[in-house]
Amino acid sequence: MNSDNKKEMFPIVDEQGNITGAATRGECHNGSKLLHPVVHLHVFNSRGELYLQKRPEWKDIQPGKWDTAVGGHIDLGENVETALRREVKEELGITDFTPEPVTSYVFESAREKELVFTHKTTYDGPIAPSNELDGGRFWKLEEIRANLEKGIFTPNFEEEFHKLGY
Repeated sequence: MNSDNKKEMFPIVDEQGNITGAATRGECHNGSKLLHPVVHLHVFNSRGELYLQKRPEWKDIQPGKWDTAVGGHIDLGENVETALRREVKEELGITDFTPEPVTSYVFESAREKELVFTHKTTYDGPIAPSNELDGGRFWKLEEIRANLEKGIFTPNFEEEFHKLGY
């Protein structure tokens, strides 16, 4: 069975993204609230539908929930664009896309605190979800709206969906 590598090293940052230290995934996700950077990519098709990934049951945060198409941690030594391209290739097998920066913000849950760098793109090519995911599909925005606050989506996705005014 898969599991997250709790010893993986993440940069610790301030709210402007300046690196102030480093910590393991386990330390970042144990309630310490160490601020660490992540990237998100919203993938729309030309019909305006939004692709969401299904998080596998083995994930240490929000298992089994629907989430942003791509979401991943920025590794030590990576910049935002490098991490975004790596995560998009790892999770969806997409290499040819044009990311558009949308926003950055701090997301805090009971277990962690992240500096989120959000991007979007329009993409109609093939998508090949990796074994890091439990699949994915395109959703009509009305379908997403009808299912908000029912425990189907991650709290971070719901907050971001509202924040971006979709």
